[in-house]
Amino acid sequence: MPFARLATATTPTCHIGLGLAAVGRPGYINLGRDADLGEDRGVETLRTRTHELLDAAYAQGVRYFDAARSYGRSEEFLADWLRKRTDADDVVIGSKWGYTYTADWTTDAERHEVKDHSLAAYERQRAETEALLGDRLDLYQIHSVTPESPALTDKELHARLAEAAGRGLTVGFSTSGPAQADAIRAALAVTVDGEPLFRTVQSTYNVLETSAGPALAEARDAGLTVIVKEGMANGRLAAAHAPEALRAVAEETGLGCDAVALAMVLRQPWAGVVLSGAATTAQLTSNLHAAAVDLTDDQLSRLTALAEEPRAYWERRGELPWH
Repeated sequence: MPFARLATATTPTCHIGLGLAAVGRPGYINLGRDADLGEDRGVETLRTRTHELLDAAYAQGVRYFDAARSYGRSEEFLADWLRKRTDADDVVIGSKWGYTYTADWTTDAERHEVKDHSLAAYERQRAETEALLGDRLDLYQIHSVTPESPALTDKELHARLAEAAGRGLTVGFSTSGPAQADAIRAALAVTVDGEPLFRTVQSTYNVLETSAGPALAEARDAGLTVIVKEGMANGRLAAAHAPEALRAVAEETGLGCDAVALAMVLRQPWAGVVLSGAATTAQLTSNLHAAAVDLTDDQLSRLTALAEEPRAYWERRGELPWH
C-alpha cells in the first residue's frame, strides 16, 4: 500500500499533505482568497503557482499530494510537475472522482461542480485521470460520499473498483456533510468477495467540526489510512477570521492560528495524513509549523470547547461564497 512509504518517513512533516483544491481552479470557497490569489487567475498563472507550492512542499518534506477531477486543472498541473521533477519518485499521489468541474474557468458560475457517483461517471473520469497521471496515481477516491450515495450500494461499481484495486490502485472515499460518521460506517461495511473494498477515508475534521472523530478512529482500527481535509475550516481558522480562543492559544505558542489548528488535528491518534490547503508558499510554510506545536492540557481544553453542532457548521460552510 503506498501510504506505507509515509509510515517509514522520518521528517516532521511527512504526515502533512498538500491538497490542490485552492489552486487548481480560479474559484473556491476559502475565505481570504481574493488576497491570496489576486486578480490574475489565468491558467498559466495558477499552473506556475501550483508548481511553486509543490516545489516548496517537497523541499520541506511533504510527500502526499491530493487532487480531484473537479479541482479544475489540478491533475494536469500535478502531472506537469511530476514530469519535470523526476527526482520526486517517493511521493504518494491521490485524486478523486465523482464531481465534474463545470465553472469553465470562472469565479461566478451558477454551478461550479456537478456530483455523479454512477458507474458511467467513474469510467469516464477514471479514463480522464489515467490520461493525465498514468501510473503515478496511487489512490483514487470517491468524492464526497454521503449516507444516501449510490456508490455505497452499487455492486457493479464495487466490482469495477475491486478490479482496479487488484491491479494495484488503492481505492478510497471522501466524505462531507453533517452525517459524515454515518457515511464512514456504511463504507466500512462495503465488501467485495468478502474483503473490505476501501483502504482510505478522507474526511473533514477541525476544531469546529469534530463529529467524524469516533468513526475515523473506527476506520483506523479497521486498517484504513485516514486523511483529514479542511483542517482550516475553509479559512475560518486563519488569523483574520479565527475565534478568540484560537488566537489566544496561537499567541501563547508564538506560532500562527493555522499551525495551532492543524496541530490539533495532527495529534489525533487516528490521523494518518493531514492536508494543507495552502494557496501561497508563505501559508504552506506556516501550516507546516503544525508539526512543532506542543499544546498544554489547558490549551487543548480551550480549543476543544470551540466545536460546533455539525448541522450548524455545514450550513455555515454552505453559505461561503465562491471567490
